Amino acid sequence: MLAKALLFDLDGVLVDSAECVRRVCTDWAIARGLDPAYVLAFGQGRRVQETVRGVAPHLDVEKEVATLVSIEARTTEGLYPVAGAADLLASLPTDAWAVVTSGARAVATLRLGHVKLPIPRTFVTADDVEHGKPHPEGYLAAARALGRLPAECIVIEDTPPGIEAACAAGMRSIGIAGTFPAEALTRATVVIPALGVLRATPVGHAGGGGLRISWGKADA
Repeated sequence: MLAKALLFDLDGVLVDSAECVRRVCTDWAIARGLDPAYVLAFGQGRRVQETVRGVAPHLDVEKEVATLVSIEARTTEGLYPVAGAADLLASLPTDAWAVVTSGARAVATLRLGHVKLPIPRTFVTADDVEHGKPHPEGYLAAARALGRLPAECIVIEDTPPGIEAACAAGMRSIGIAGTFPAEALTRATVVIPALGVLRATPVGHAGGGGLRISWGKADA
């Protein structure tokens, strides 16, 4: 596949935050008499705002969002690097990639720093959009910031809402099976087993070239 830019989701793609999210959401749900399993399943790939509205519309949404973001913005226990993420990002020109996350900026910045990944030049968070995934707003904003057309971008995602956002934006996508099984990501252009199999090779002339995206065996 050829592209001008890669647009990465964060959690489950560049940062393994599953354990951290599970702990925070479970404690929050139990304290409010909610089913933790349902909260976790509903919230995958969505902003905290959409999650709270969806699972607990009877609560003070603004207050609960602030509480969850505050907890997540200071919690690093249960955050781990994703194999291959650092090498893949290092291989990309700074103007050829972005992060588009459903997390708040403070949370996303903490998580990238904890696993020693760079803060991207183009960084679209939950704080920067009115509509979270599966709405395409975030991915379209990233493409505009990079000066690229939607058709020139490939989205790297691990959840159905993220893949739906890419489709709605008119972008191709690569689904990472893991958070969800491959059969849940069938709307992705391609589904691969792990980020570690992905390669991006610059092609063409500087400034006018692009990226050749390929995948193969995972790193040992």
